[in-house]
Amino acid sequence: MRISKLGGTIRIVFDFAFEQNSILLSLQVRRGKNYYDLCLQNSKVPDSFVVDDVWYNLYDNYQDVQEALDYAGISKLGSISLGQYIKIRQFADDNPNIEVIDNAAQALSEHPVKEIDFAPPAKLTATLYPYQKIGYQWMRFVIDSQCGCILGDEMGLGKTVQIIALITEQKQEGKGPALVIAPVSLLENWKRELEKFTNGLKVLVHHGSGRTGLYTDFDGYDVVIISYNSASSDQSLLKMVDWNLIIVDEAQNIKNPNAIRTKSIKRIPCHSAIAVTGTPFENHMTDLWSLLDFIAPGCFGKLSQFENEFTDDVDGARRFEPYLTPLMLRRRVSEVAQDLPERVDVPQALEMSTKEIIAYEQQREAILSSFNGSNATLPMLQKLRMYCTHPSLVDGIEYSDPSVCSGKYERLLELLDEINSLGEKTILFTSYNKMFEILQTDIHKRFRIPVMAINGSTPTVERQHIIDAFSNIVGPALLVLNPRAAGAGLNITAASRVIHYNLEWNPSLEDQASARAYRRGQDKTVFVYRLFYKDTVEEIINERIEKKRSMFDAAIIGTDGTTDNSEDIIRALMISPGGKQYD
Repeated sequence: MRISKLGGTIRIVFDFAFEQNSILLSLQVRRGKNYYDLCLQNSKVPDSFVVDDVWYNLYDNYQDVQEALDYAGISKLGSISLGQYIKIRQFADDNPNIEVIDNAAQALSEHPVKEIDFAPPAKLTATLYPYQKIGYQWMRFVIDSQCGCILGDEMGLGKTVQIIALITEQKQEGKGPALVIAPVSLLENWKRELEKFTNGLKVLVHHGSGRTGLYTDFDGYDVVIISYNSASSDQSLLKMVDWNLIIVDEAQNIKNPNAIRTKSIKRIPCHSAIAVTGTPFENHMTDLWSLLDFIAPGCFGKLSQFENEFTDDVDGARRFEPYLTPLMLRRRVSEVAQDLPERVDVPQALEMSTKEIIAYEQQREAILSSFNGSNATLPMLQKLRMYCTHPSLVDGIEYSDPSVCSGKYERLLELLDEINSLGEKTILFTSYNKMFEILQTDIHKRFRIPVMAINGSTPTVERQHIIDAFSNIVGPALLVLNPRAAGAGLNITAASRVIHYNLEWNPSLEDQASARAYRRGQDKTVFVYRLFYKDTVEEIINERIEKKRSMFDAAIIGTDGTTDNSEDIIRALMISPGGKQYD
């Protein structure tokens, strides 16, 4: 056997195997014009190899390649995880001595699910749109690759149901429980969506003063839903559970890597983590680092290293894009519009804070104490409806920040923040003039967008001028409307987002209002958001609307004090957001 030295560079080669839905790693070394596959020896890159009875000593970069494999935790060639792929790519990109042939990058950028057909789990009762099925399949691929991900679809595309499909599949596979962390106002909405779209999953909302202090009380539950504050304060409890998945909804709330909330959530152990947000990148590159450090801990080094390597500018974002793309799925409404109906209704059941519940209960019990069972009229519930709209409508306090006392207003700000980031216009319906004042003052100051209004005091001749001015604005804007004053006769197709901030007893009034944007001439999918507090008068209104829509043509249903109106009024007085029930 002859012995020869060979200075040819060892190169790292990545491929994607659609048959196995996996990333493949191989090493190659060149002899003349040909490349030969190189095998590891006891998990190590060899310093020599044999071809045609010639023993070649390698002296070029095998030690650098070994360091790359060690950095990524790779001990054998073949199938590797998504996290290992990213880490070895990072190491190699920073080392000029390592040559990389990446045949997997294109497949990963397109999210490798097109040729794989995972049937949705049997216990999922929802029918997924084609793009939602791809989202579910892609998340399953990432989880199977021992990594986490960011689901960054635009608002309205059903991120929640895609997550629910994944949770259901993981449970079907015998995996452990999932922890959902969300803003307090959305806890009830998550619970209802899980119960609506799954069959048999046991769901627990871990919230409020009565929540358990024993981790064993989580036994038997498939999904535990918790607020950001509770996730931070109940650290010792949550750390004792073997969570399969942790899902953080509205994940822009952990974009600040130095915040106590962010650090606390990242300390909760889990097998895989998913960040759900329609605004994954808001201000700085560190926003992305914080999300990625949650879903793929350690993959992108320390924050200081990241800041040095990826500058907070367009060039830094461009250089970081190849690492982000395999970990984030983001579809825009315009890209999947063919899959969507022309109108998408998004009811959101919201949770009151403890402070709100106490104040609401005081109002409800005062009304209940004067109720003799024979005078059930809609005006009795006016104060309750006003309080649900915003506490200042009842207590008369001028809040410098209207969100500090209202979970619904806080949710509205989250919706507007995302809608504005998309450059879309919004029309919002509310019945109360005081709410007009709050919105016109606070929203303009907070978001620096135009805020216009039409209510009963707006002269009829001026209304179309306001609509025209709103329509001609380039970029985001808000138009606040009274459903009675502007719920009919106006064409506002410049807006594709409709928010019903307080619900109306008459479903036809709400439908006519929504039709301002959802009408002939609209060339976009219209998203209609309906915000209401659970276990309050607003829930009774919502149930009434849904019941009437299912029974009759909404146009002929009114609120004329008939028997069913009285029954609804009494029910509204008997339910309590604080958990009390009255007979």
